[in-house]
Amino acid sequence: MMAASVAVRVRTGTQRALVPWRMPWPLLLLAAVAVAAAASEQQVPLVLWSSDRDLWAPVADTHEGHITSDMQLSSYLDPALELGPRNVLLFLQDKLSIEDFTAYGGVFGNKQDSAFSNLENALDLAPSSLVLPAVDWYAVSTLTTYLQEKLGASPLHVDLATLRELKLNASLPALLLIRLPYTASSSLMAPREVLTGNDEVIGQVLSTLKSEDISYTAAFTAVRPSRVTRDVAMVAGGLGRQLLQKQAASPVIHPPVSYNDTATRILFWAQNFSVEHGGHRQDLTHRTFGSPELNLTGSFWNNSLAGLSLTYNGLFAATVTFKFILASRFYPVSARDWFTMERLEIHSNGSITTFNASQVTGPSIYSFRCEYVSSKSQMGNLLVPNTQPSLWHITLQDFQIQAFNVTGERFSYASDCAGFFSPGIWMGLLTSLFMLFIFTYGLHMILSLKTMDRFDDHKGPTIALTQIV
Repeated sequence: MMAASVAVRVRTGTQRALVPWRMPWPLLLLAAVAVAAAASEQQVPLVLWSSDRDLWAPVADTHEGHITSDMQLSSYLDPALELGPRNVLLFLQDKLSIEDFTAYGGVFGNKQDSAFSNLENALDLAPSSLVLPAVDWYAVSTLTTYLQEKLGASPLHVDLATLRELKLNASLPALLLIRLPYTASSSLMAPREVLTGNDEVIGQVLSTLKSEDISYTAAFTAVRPSRVTRDVAMVAGGLGRQLLQKQAASPVIHPPVSYNDTATRILFWAQNFSVEHGGHRQDLTHRTFGSPELNLTGSFWNNSLAGLSLTYNGLFAATVTFKFILASRFYPVSARDWFTMERLEIHSNGSITTFNASQVTGPSIYSFRCEYVSSKSQMGNLLVPNTQPSLWHITLQDFQIQAFNVTGERFSYASDCAGFFSPGIWMGLLTSLFMLFIFTYGLHMILSLKTMDRFDDHKGPTIALTQIV
């Protein structure tokens, strides 16, 4: 069975001339750091639709500036890949931003002027569709690999003619990768013409599949944004006026898990809590935070040792318990108590899987926070399984925990896992020190210049200079 992809090259764009401007070097350094920070937060839109029904539930509006992370994206894709058609199309454009839809789409009802007429028509006719205006660039960069692993089929790059010759089977997985270039460096075609040409390719591909009565799930996104993007809210359904008119809703923040005996002893929170076992993934976020049915049986606390036990029934057809074990010790060198999450245990079917979590540490009067606490190497690998390879994988996004010196239902000041000096800060400091050294050396050379203290007087004797051999 062959998985397919259509490769179509279109050159377009407008050549922009760069006008040189001299900037003082301190401002230049600040600008370089700002550009580096902005580059790390690039987002691209992602449009999903399928010929099957009820693959995506309506998504509640999120706050302005919401960016779909890789974990959230996988939670949207998993139902479609597990329950939907086995033929998956990935329309991958070189550059695309949400502003392209508002600038060149029929956002004010001018469908005849839209550069995305075929895409809009596909979304209107699709039984299931989902629009994610701002997806993290890292999530999109790994999308092809993720689809390949989920489907168990390698992507095949083909053109339209090859697509018509392929014999797709609904029972066998196929990953079809369609390249849609958007080259802004070309002055031969305007961006609207390029987007219109790419939209025609999408229409031809969909028409070919429709004529052969093939069920499919399609995704349309880009490798990188075509311009500096403005974050917009995530919506499900059509493009255009929804993106412009809907008011952003306040984000829903679930409360932390709290273990109490005579007072609040342990606090635990995460934006997303997901577990994988044997290739199957479960999102435990809503079953953990704010759930009155959460079972904390087995949790304990004293001044030097604490344990938070979370038990879930019917998880992977078994009763699974997660135990966070934390210890607090006094260190004479720092003259204060420090806590460490010594391990994370998973109890299931009489077996125990242990993860070393010694990197989760901080002063006992603080809480600990990290963007990702996971057993996956691409997410920091702060959880190290004692047995390799492990059938279990845990990912905690925006993780925060405190087990000692808890006051009320609020976390204390957080000790973050990220270092204070990022690579960008180090680059700026070292460059500034280098420039300061050059300035100091130059000033020293100028101050070392000596003027003549004797001058020739035409009324007096001539100055005699003795030659020194």
